[in-house]
Amino acid sequence: MRTFMHGAAAWDVACPQRPSQLAGLTMAGFRVRDLDALRMVPHPAVTLLLEFGAGSPVLDWAAGRQQRGSLVAGPGLGSGGAVQVRGENVECVQVRLSPVIARAVLGASPADLDGAVVSLDDLWGREASRIREQLGDVSSWQGRFALTDALLARRYAAGPPVDPEVAWAWHRIVGSRGLARVDGLAAEVGWSRKRLWSRFRSQLGLPPKRAVKLVRFDHAAHRLVAGEGAARVAADAGYADQSHLHRDVMAFTGATPATVAGEPFLAVDDIAWPSRGTLAKPHVSRDLRLGRRPEVRRLPV
Repeated sequence: MRTFMHGAAAWDVACPQRPSQLAGLTMAGFRVRDLDALRMVPHPAVTLLLEFGAGSPVLDWAAGRQQRGSLVAGPGLGSGGAVQVRGENVECVQVRLSPVIARAVLGASPADLDGAVVSLDDLWGREASRIREQLGDVSSWQGRFALTDALLARRYAAGPPVDPEVAWAWHRIVGSRGLARVDGLAAEVGWSRKRLWSRFRSQLGLPPKRAVKLVRFDHAAHRLVAGEGAARVAADAGYADQSHLHRDVMAFTGATPATVAGEPFLAVDDIAWPSRGTLAKPHVSRDLRLGRRPEVRRLPV
């Protein structure tokens, strides 16, 4: 376990010693005694928060709405800087699910979670309470990770997969770090644009154009946190110019690039998800090039 400092607050962060059984699933453990209100920064994964400690995380919306306890958040939660999180004595396992596997794991389409949050109790009923109790009964973080991984792997095995063409299009977007040409995706998988857009949105929870922008933003934001200049990030990440980057960052976070560079939820990623910086390029199978149903290999988020 490592410690991440933010002001006077200390976050204890634990990472699994073994990779998940599922490609596209990563997780980290957090213990925070006093969590000040912090901005939620949009991320391209579906987030599953499993709390089990004495305290409970609280999400606050700008409009006054609140959400407590274990939850599921769709890709892009916090867009516009509208959501903050706080809490005391928070202990939780945070899981990031690729949208490609999220529908099977959750038992619900991410389309119902587009930038929104659902209580895990509402989604899973009594199973959510059992998970909370089981995590609390386990004495080690590695034991909690193993328990969570086994549970989610079982749910995935019983759930419906997404179409291989949709999965391929997602991996194409992620592998290009948001630089893939959206108009070319349908042609690459041999579908009509209307069919791909409809299936992609219904199965992954966001349309392809939004996915491209979110993946590109996530890559750019982490480069800003790493200390790179906005002009260089804008040029390398595919933005038309620095003003374009500024507008995109403002739209996703409600803050300037300079402010986002200091966001703790982004900075802690180097501890909680140390391998997130490397995104594998999608495999283009021979079947796809010949116009047949593509083979989709196991790829990271």
